[in-house]
Amino acid sequence: MYILGISSFYHDSAACILNNGEIIAAAQEERFSRIKHDSSFPSNAILFCINQAGIKPNQIESIVFYEKPFLKFERLLETYLSFAPRGFGSFSKAMPLWVKDKLFQKITLVNELNDVFGEKLQWEKKLFFSEHHLSHAASAFFPSPFENAAILTMDGVGEWTTTSLAIGEKNKIKVIKEINFPHSLGLLYSAFTYYAGFKVNSGEYKLMGLAPYGEPKYVDKIKNHLIDIKDDGSFRLNMDYFNYCVGLTMTSKKFHNLFDGEPRQPETSITQKEMDIAASIQKVTEEVIIKMADNISKTTGQENLCLAGGVALNCVANGKLLKGKYFKNLWIQPAAGDAGGALGAALNAHYLINNSKRDVYKNTDSMKGAYLGPEYSDSIIKNYLDSVGANYKRFDDIEILELTAEKLADGMAIGWMQGKMEFGPRALGARSIIADPRAPKMQQQLNLKVKFRESFRPFAPSVLNEYVSDWFDLDESSPYMLMVADILKKLRFEISDDQKSLFGIDKLNIPRSEIPSVTHIDYSSRIQTVHKNTNLKYYNLIKRFFEITKCPILVNTSFNVRGEPIVCSPEDAFRCFMGTGLDFLVIENYFLDKKDQDANLKENYTKKYELD
Repeated sequence: MYILGISSFYHDSAACILNNGEIIAAAQEERFSRIKHDSSFPSNAILFCINQAGIKPNQIESIVFYEKPFLKFERLLETYLSFAPRGFGSFSKAMPLWVKDKLFQKITLVNELNDVFGEKLQWEKKLFFSEHHLSHAASAFFPSPFENAAILTMDGVGEWTTTSLAIGEKNKIKVIKEINFPHSLGLLYSAFTYYAGFKVNSGEYKLMGLAPYGEPKYVDKIKNHLIDIKDDGSFRLNMDYFNYCVGLTMTSKKFHNLFDGEPRQPETSITQKEMDIAASIQKVTEEVIIKMADNISKTTGQENLCLAGGVALNCVANGKLLKGKYFKNLWIQPAAGDAGGALGAALNAHYLINNSKRDVYKNTDSMKGAYLGPEYSDSIIKNYLDSVGANYKRFDDIEILELTAEKLADGMAIGWMQGKMEFGPRALGARSIIADPRAPKMQQQLNLKVKFRESFRPFAPSVLNEYVSDWFDLDESSPYMLMVADILKKLRFEISDDQKSLFGIDKLNIPRSEIPSVTHIDYSSRIQTVHKNTNLKYYNLIKRFFEITKCPILVNTSFNVRGEPIVCSPEDAFRCFMGTGLDFLVIENYFLDKKDQDANLKENYTKKYELD
């Protein structure tokens, strides 16, 4: 029985298809449309899922949308009435869109499905709606390796809910507690993202990466004025300081006065103030999450915790949650944001509506490493490369790994595309830019010459799972790059007093460990453990690099430039390769050297995409 899950119309639209509960395929629309965080109906993602499943549209049993539009409309109306007459401007802008497209979303979805499939199949009889946070909860619990678990979901807002606690037992989920709009940890973090000059729903990870450069000097000010945190982690925001209920901005004049100035303008210089702002809100966010987790553990008696929602992508907080041992086991949905809602919606239909039996995968999850997207055959790759006049060599499996590992050891930056594309915001070795973590200047080089982004942004290490505890203060797997842990002290370099006194970003240039390109200035790393059973080719590449260098780690960052979705197809990969400072490109068994390519094929990628 095939079930199609859909998320769309807000940000990060996606589709997922199940067959008798097995996750067959899942992908975000942005990877096909090439529009970052694309919110449009996921037509391309749906067609990919159907084709991957090898079925015709009439074989779909149910289609499930990830939230309930009437409840969302109710929230919009009640919010306006609560704050009236303030907020009329934003209300008047939102209303026509809701009346035209969103309020009667069932009709909209049916029309979109008819357009996608080119035939009318009475979709309205097969169409269901799941609540937003229940979709998040399902995406967190049902693929997890636990029969029973507490489920914590945290994001900006769904219909009304911003934070929810549920208990998952076998094939059931029961919601226990909720925090409702406008009180939202996700929107609080986004407000500071906006104030620091980054884009909301896109730049939150930048704020997290910036935090180690600053001092948390604004924590007391935040806790005294903006958020009231209870001992159990529940909270209320002081809405006098925020504008997202009634205006078109996140923060109010009162917020700006509290922090002595207007928001930083995007693309202007980052100052110590933004660094301290980032450090402060990160610390407050961690306090809320840890208090919640501690209380959940004590009140539910559950040994396992599952996380989803956009806040669950805060890997620094996740790392501290893991280290605190509040739960015996922790599992986080790799597509924790709205894209994962498509998966959760489908799983809700399978388990909660159909009451299907749930099989739990002991010691592993059912996400298949998150490698759920498109892959491309040898002939498709060759035909494309030939069509654009690319110069390449094709090698067998052993040769391509040997050559790639050697070039990495020589300090080269390589675009690496193989196997099925990742589902979720992280590149996990299928659509990655990879490099040698031992190279002191590699972080700067990749940020400025390849990614065209801010120099402070850290990179993640991909490490062979069996060696993770030899290099990091982590004794568990982290396959989805959702945990931060410290570099072991024995691998760190001593920092002089003069170096410690340098201004924020200047600290970046100081090598801090034996693997400086994946060591943040606070000695932390966002870790991906690599496993034989989910990504054998990438595992073998790192293994060969290890044999050459004695280092079982590679730099891993997403294969894209700033503002561009992660590459999906051979065309995307080649164009990005030709538009950046990458030295080599590997697509499956095809090896391309930048020096061998026709200069006329080069693209100007510096201004190709809108900056995120």
